[in-house]
Amino acid sequence: MKYIDLHCDTIGRMYEAQKDDHLKNAALQVNLEFLKRGNCLLQCFAMYVPFHVPNPFETCMDMIDCYYRQIEQNADMIRPVLNKEDLFKNEREGKISALLTIEEGGVVKNHLSFLRDFHRLGVRMICLNWNFVNGIGHPNVTVSKDGKVNDRIPNTEEGLTEFGFMMVREMNRLRMIVDVSHLSDKGFYDVIQTSAFPIVASHSNARGVCSHVRNLTDEMILLLAKKGGVMGMNFCADFLDDDVERGKNTIDCVIRHMKYIRALAGIDVLALGTDFDGIDPEIEMKNASMMPRLFQRMKEEGFTDEEIEKVAYKNFLRVMQAVL
Repeated sequence: MKYIDLHCDTIGRMYEAQKDDHLKNAALQVNLEFLKRGNCLLQCFAMYVPFHVPNPFETCMDMIDCYYRQIEQNADMIRPVLNKEDLFKNEREGKISALLTIEEGGVVKNHLSFLRDFHRLGVRMICLNWNFVNGIGHPNVTVSKDGKVNDRIPNTEEGLTEFGFMMVREMNRLRMIVDVSHLSDKGFYDVIQTSAFPIVASHSNARGVCSHVRNLTDEMILLLAKKGGVMGMNFCADFLDDDVERGKNTIDCVIRHMKYIRALAGIDVLALGTDFDGIDPEIEMKNASMMPRLFQRMKEEGFTDEEIEKVAYKNFLRVMQAVL
């Protein structure tokens, strides 16, 4: 079964390490050998920029340079895509596809011109927030100055800023996918009401199964489904079960979230957003090569072949076709 993964932090890990590692066989959860063994159709590579760095825009540009250098060095295995047609061309030629995304929209520094520059460089999806207020909107998880994390009380009062509304509308005009993972509850509703196109929560699960505020409530999931969007199942143990040790049983936990969401809103809202290389690797699904195990278990748990295909890649292809 081929698959699409909406979110990994692999390039950021490579950028931070400042080593001469190659994406082909880097000692990470995602590398090209793992993607090939897992039968990956498309990997979305997020440029995660911690908003507290001195120059977020410049840091993101450096990361994008790292991304393209890795693609160029491994052009025999992977090629970039800007749309669905590029993806199909790569598939015909036996290549894995890569979609360039950003996690932390604050890198645009409140300049729509910077947003347009990122689009020109090939960015096709942006996660509006990480865990800090950034000029676009407010996050759900907050970190105080003394390092204390609030991850159980959602932010229902503070959403998009005035610039945030402008950015969503400009992303619509540019045909970029708006990603609401990390955004506050209020921000989610602001985006749903503002965007003219389907949106995604690239790496978020169901709050009805695990109470972490990075997950979506039932109402959010229903609205996301009605909008034609998708949510990518996150493999992080913290987002899979309120008992983190149980959450490390990735396959059982992911399938539990899938069944809950399918019963609530239907199969068409489900996708995959592993968060590989942004999460603790000491989990059952240690790397991208293990993805076939998930699909096999889905079949054993009663998912039809059509449902598995939808979750694995077809649902996000639908969003790509609608937006890009």
